[in-house]
Amino acid sequence: MVSEAKSAGAPPLLLASTSPRRRFLLREAGIAFAAVAPRDVAEDFPPGEPAEDLVVRHALAKARSVAAANRGRLVLGADTVVVLDERIFGKPADEEEARAMLAQLAGRTHTVYTGLALVDGPSGREAAEAEATAVTMRPLGDEEIKYYVATGEPLDKAGAYAVQGRGALLVKRVDGDYFNVVGLPLYRLSKMLAALGYDVFR
Repeated sequence: MVSEAKSAGAPPLLLASTSPRRRFLLREAGIAFAAVAPRDVAEDFPPGEPAEDLVVRHALAKARSVAAANRGRLVLGADTVVVLDERIFGKPADEEEARAMLAQLAGRTHTVYTGLALVDGPSGREAAEAEATAVTMRPLGDEEIKYYVATGEPLDKAGAYAVQGRGALLVKRVDGDYFNVVGLPLYRLSKMLAALGYDVFR
């Protein structure tokens, strides 16, 4: 478990993820938490399953896997994918796949979906929703793609780019929640927490 500094009055949140980007966003938002890696959660991509359903299902599986071993705690799960022409892009397996993903996304608008799931041990309630954001990439040359992939940044990112890193130079426009593209839509999360009785400002 990776513990983060606690602030007074914050929810007793467990993040079912070791993503440094999600940890960063929660810290910046002042939400106290600890991060726990989910166990035995397979991220499958069945043909025909809508992206918003898929990310919610994955997020719930992650949250439930951590909640099972931490009863009485509030657990947050999240999952992010990129979708272009109904094709789902997860994390690239290697540099070759990363280059192929970026070549397809270049010069076009795709959609980033993040599923959020909350499993509230004290009340026994669950909540799960998806956020969607449209991202338009500028046209990219083969050398630009090759150079960016060589930095290593795309290899653990859905869609093979990081909008908060060097990948920002590839993005022409973001329509919707920017933080969703990073991997954690904070506004939607705050509304979901409030619905379960947790005030992020206290």
